[in-house]
Amino acid sequence: MPTYDFRCGGCRKKYTLTMSITDRDRKRIKCPKCGSSKKEAVFSSFFAKTSRKS
Repeated sequence: MPTYDFRCGGCRKKYTLTMSITDRDRKRIKCPKCGSSKKEAVFSSFFAKTSRKS
């Protein structure tokens, strides 16, 4: 399941949520610290792990 990083528009705290792509589109995401629904997406690094050897 994907992990999304956000920054709260109210208190400016960064937080990470793990949810499906459809949940991200449907859910009203709230800051865990202040409860504000204002958010900014934060771009983070990405890595993939495969079982195939190169």
